Amino acid sequence: MTILEVNSLTKQFGGLTANKDITMTVEEGKITAVIGPNGAGKTTFFNMITGVYQPTSGDIKLDGKSIVGLKPDEVAKKGISRTFQNIRLFGEMSVIENVLVGMHTHLKTNLLGILLNLPFTKKEEASAEKEAYRLLEYFELDHLLNEKANNLSYGAQRKLEIARALATKPKLLLLDEPAAGMNPKETRELTEVIKRMGQEFNVTVILIEHDMKLVMEISEHIVVLDHGEKIAEGNPEEIRTNPKVIEAYLGSAAVH
Repeated sequence: MTILEVNSLTKQFGGLTANKDITMTVEEGKITAVIGPNGAGKTTFFNMITGVYQPTSGDIKLDGKSIVGLKPDEVAKKGISRTFQNIRLFGEMSVIENVLVGMHTHLKTNLLGILLNLPFTKKEEASAEKEAYRLLEYFELDHLLNEKANNLSYGAQRKLEIARALATKPKLLLLDEPAAGMNPKETRELTEVIKRMGQEFNVTVILIEHDMKLVMEISEHIVVLDHGEKIAEGNPEEIRTNPKVIEAYLGSAAVH
């Protein structure tokens, strides 16, 4: 079943075309990777899906309904969450507070309920804290729940950002270079987490990643961008042997 459908998506900034006529589908429950050389337009593509940028033309459908024109918070409420190339945590807040922030999109508590300390509010807060702890346990961060996010190692911060994104209970999770800056041990651990995450949290994953070993190990479908255009798509083996992909990464000499 198709969860995301992208049709002829184009984004222009003045005279620069960052994405041109991209068409692809994402199947529910599968891990899809979007890869390509630096400057291929991958993050711009993610930014359009999440409402940060509006496309110049084309359409994006989630569960068959267009999400073009929605703001990022509205897209999040529809069920799309993401992480960023550059980690965006609340550094002075604790680990568990960062995860609780991610839950605000689906909590019913309002300011009045908090001020009056209503029973429903207390019950919902307790439930949210329990769910936050479960997420931290899953990412092996539960022993750090009261630590400031700034004090975590780089790899732990990456995992915390994914945990916070999952706290929004998304249908679709976009990971923008989740292994960037990680050492080999951290990357191996993250690979295993992403493999299991789809079933554990009933979420479909799309990732941008430069670590080809990680991409080939966990992806079921790969889309390749170059200079803002889709040049190939298929399973890992098809992509690994595709002459256009080899040329994009290694230059034309590599395919002759």
